[in-house]
Amino acid sequence: MATKVYIVYYSMYGHVEKLAEEIKKGAASVEGVEAKLWQVPETLHEDVLGKMSAPPKSDVPVITANELSEADGFIFGFPTRFGMMSAQFKAFFDSTGGLWRTQQLAGKPAGIFYSTGSQGGGQETTALTAITQLVHHGMIFVPIGYTFGAGMFEMEKVKGGSPYGAGTYAGDGSRQPSDLELEQAFHQGKHIATIAKKLKGAA
Repeated sequence: MATKVYIVYYSMYGHVEKLAEEIKKGAASVEGVEAKLWQVPETLHEDVLGKMSAPPKSDVPVITANELSEADGFIFGFPTRFGMMSAQFKAFFDSTGGLWRTQQLAGKPAGIFYSTGSQGGGQETTALTAITQLVHHGMIFVPIGYTFGAGMFEMEKVKGGSPYGAGTYAGDGSRQPSDLELEQAFHQGKHIATIAKKLKGAA
């Protein structure tokens, strides 16, 4: 039976979504793993999104809280808002009370990826503050550490991400994830999917 890894994300301008797509490819590259992309529900009205120049959402399906219980592992992604996850993703986690009460996600591995506007915008704090959500559900936080190798020590080019997980810098919105950032995202997907498969096999 396939190991199911859900890549669940919120993306307003597409930066997180680009990382999510690469993470899915990385997870799906592991034999016996079925990777699926999901978006969390939008909480802002279309008029507000229009004023923010946010593009239309993609056709990636929107997840409900109860659908999380179907997965064996997760990789959660979101843009930062003042060093923390966006309100849309926090609202989604706030809707998982039923799963928390029954601890249906306990023991399942989960990773985190993110996008920030600047180098001091929360590449570590966004992930660090998000770990509390995993802890209360009993999930196992899986960082990438320094398993990405030399790419973790890149100093000549701007590169998002940290030992906590893959990341990118959006700048004013015009900057897109670099090749190195996308490679790191692929690596994260493969890394966490491998661990999810091992944990399921040992259960």
